[in-house]
Amino acid sequence: MGTVTDAALRRWFLLPEERGNPGTEIDQLGQPNKSWAEGNLVRPLLHGSTYFRRLHEELCALESGDQVYFTDWRGDADERLLPDGPTIGDVLCDLARSGVEVRGLLWRSHSDHVRFNAQENQRFGTELNEAGAEVLLDQRIRRLASHHQKLFVIRHRGESERDVAFVGGIDLSHGRRDDENHQGDPQTAPMDPRYGERAPWHDAALELRGPVVGDLLRTFIERWDDGHPLDRRTPYRAIIQRLARMPRHPEKLSETFPDPPPVGPHAVQVLRTYGHKHPGYPFAPEGERSVARAYMKAFSLASRLIYVEDQYLWSGLVAKGICDALERAPDLRVIAVVPRYPDDDSRLAGPPARYGQSEALRRLQAVAPDRVGIYNLENAEGVPIYVHAKLCVVDDIWFTCGSDNFSRRSWTNDSELTCAVLDPTPATPLSSPPISTSDASIGANEPRLLPRELRLDVWTEHLGLLDDPGARSDRTLIDPIQAFERWRQCADDLDAWYASNRQGPRPPGQIRRHEPQPVSRFQSLWAKPLFRLIYDPDGRPRSLRRHNKF
Repeated sequence: MGTVTDAALRRWFLLPEERGNPGTEIDQLGQPNKSWAEGNLVRPLLHGSTYFRRLHEELCALESGDQVYFTDWRGDADERLLPDGPTIGDVLCDLARSGVEVRGLLWRSHSDHVRFNAQENQRFGTELNEAGAEVLLDQRIRRLASHHQKLFVIRHRGESERDVAFVGGIDLSHGRRDDENHQGDPQTAPMDPRYGERAPWHDAALELRGPVVGDLLRTFIERWDDGHPLDRRTPYRAIIQRLARMPRHPEKLSETFPDPPPVGPHAVQVLRTYGHKHPGYPFAPEGERSVARAYMKAFSLASRLIYVEDQYLWSGLVAKGICDALERAPDLRVIAVVPRYPDDDSRLAGPPARYGQSEALRRLQAVAPDRVGIYNLENAEGVPIYVHAKLCVVDDIWFTCGSDNFSRRSWTNDSELTCAVLDPTPATPLSSPPISTSDASIGANEPRLLPRELRLDVWTEHLGLLDDPGARSDRTLIDPIQAFERWRQCADDLDAWYASNRQGPRPPGQIRRHEPQPVSRFQSLWAKPLFRLIYDPDGRPRSLRRHNKF
């Protein structure tokens, strides 16, 4: 079994001191003197239907004495894991009744009256607790922040080699169970009407096995064992908490768990965001911004390609790292996939979101207009696909998948959880001579198999090449410069077809050039401050804000 060289690990991953949070046990336990875990097996899961099916399979294999720990931003108890059920609520309740330990942390959330998730999460938690689980509504965050982490850790008592974790951007909620055909989840969620009655949805997660499961469980335990009250004590919240029979303080987890043994070749670094708040988190007294720090380090190394799928891609602070990379590396290409419209593009909600994204895209395109491509997606019927995936691939070497968006909010303010992955296996080279698969022969900047396979998986779908058996070995997709032109041509063909009033067969592919609806000068007067204060707040300590550092 190959391993990633120490040079590559130290070059691409954050070193323990670079995480910037000495309070976490992640860098103190597990593999000593390392802020990452080696010996893992990572499997990317594209689309909510794939993730829900795998989650269902793993949950249904549990027996009495096993354990399930999860965090979520929003949970709908009646969301079906498979087309004909069962629901996530039924599965977890049945596990709790059968003797499986089920513990969860759901964001307490703001009121449903402002399109948030308070009632849904409360109903989900109450249903599970009545079945014998322990699910808590957690509001231990900065004001106006959210708990946005999406995590499942599944442990088999006495068989740690079977332990598995899931990390990504997919909530246990309505609207997420879509597939590569993008006809949408039959259980719909409120969306901008231009996404149709069943909004098509693009998303991704990771299935992880090996020692990194221990780091992910420590992330859950750190939050669970935080001794601060789960909620701010106001008369309204006190009544709600009492009606929901939710405790104010969780009982600490007394059991310790050995990390699973090595099972594969992949090295994984667990990255988080926690905002700076008072009182501080016991495990992050000054907050943690390792998500942002990891991206900045990877962008500083990028030389060929930065590929991003993101729900927002806004904030000048986030765009700066990519702009710096474009200025430093003349051959670098940037391709980003975002939603065509905000999920709520109403008169009040739409302008701040569009303002923030337009500012970021303007900065990117001003630096290198011929090397930056921004696209959105649509299905075969022309209905826009909402891009909720949070993926990033740099040079086919380093890639991430998690809950964080490319926004200042996600990088400094909300709680987020993302995994960065390195693979020792070399990708097929563009030149004909083969290269050895031995670890010593793979340089720190050589393309790797898993990130390239992930990139080609999403690209063959977006470019309409799923039925082309030769697409994955096509040089025009593998080489970043040629691939950049391939994307541009695919979008141009589809845009031209629409401009010709849809004459002839529809060109293949899902991608359209992304041009956000402009924000008027009058709208900017109020959208700009609203974006910076509410939509994209800054959760850094004042000293870091002053120096514009993470």
